[in-house]
Amino acid sequence: MGEQLESQMSDEKLIELILELKKQRNAIILAHNYQDPSMFKIADFVGDSLGLSRKAMETSADVILFCGVKFMAETAKILNPAKKVLLPSFAAGCSLADMATVEQLAEVKAKHPHAAVVSYVNTNADIKAMSDMCCTSSNAVDVVNAVGGQEEIFLPDKNLGRYVQSKTDKKIILWDGHCFVHDKLDAETLRRVKLEHPGAKVIAHPEAKSEILAEADHVCGTGGMASFANSNGNSDFIVVTECGMTSRLQEELPEKNFYSFCNVCPFMKSNSLRLVARSLMLMQHEIELDAQVMVKARRALDRMMGIKVSLEK
Repeated sequence: MGEQLESQMSDEKLIELILELKKQRNAIILAHNYQDPSMFKIADFVGDSLGLSRKAMETSADVILFCGVKFMAETAKILNPAKKVLLPSFAAGCSLADMATVEQLAEVKAKHPHAAVVSYVNTNADIKAMSDMCCTSSNAVDVVNAVGGQEEIFLPDKNLGRYVQSKTDKKIILWDGHCFVHDKLDAETLRRVKLEHPGAKVIAHPEAKSEILAEADHVCGTGGMASFANSNGNSDFIVVTECGMTSRLQEELPEKNFYSFCNVCPFMKSNSLRLVARSLMLMQHEIELDAQVMVKARRALDRMMGIKVSLEK
């Protein structure tokens, strides 16, 4: 079988192989919205960070293979410590998550000893372990408002933090981090795209800069984009996030038109059908975490899961 993988197997044959391996391993495959569309053909569930986190908690499978990036697979492992969690490739990291280190967070906490720590799920496990609560882009405002106290350290995405600050009376201590996929997008170019598609509604991810969000008709995480487009009477939408989301929306709502204003995340796109098949076949790239880190990180994730989340804005 390994020799077959080394040969030029077609996507169709790789999909057949992966589906068979899933049965053999009693595995479930989770895929983030930003993945290459080929990943959706093998996934048991496709969604945003919050949806995937919840699905990871519900599965009875012995193996979870995560088509996403490393911090997402770590989250699945934290929520399922007894299960094997695999990542197709360890190249699927996250530059945003790597912008927050344990040493840096310890320094900021020392400067603000009374501030709670809210960490975006786009953080590594050791940062989650130092946090009071985690959040996703879709529930960040709800989480910040649910955490006790009036001062909170929010990390690592400063653009998402600024968006949250605009929606709460609490004092947000911003981290100097960003997602390059969203941060490189500029408002002047977006305005030109809007002129090319007059009447199109703009849906933007809150990891984008404030001037981008000011041009948007709707700001939400990836989980809310399809909901907004589906419920809105408009037929044309400009999607401001990672490029893969446009394909996902077009697949879900083929009767509507979606135009990308985006950048590609090479980390999200580092997974492939071939790597998924190899990971399942060899049971390689398993996520392994320190037991104490998992316990502490689980506490922050459980607190997030326990709050009531508002409907998508």
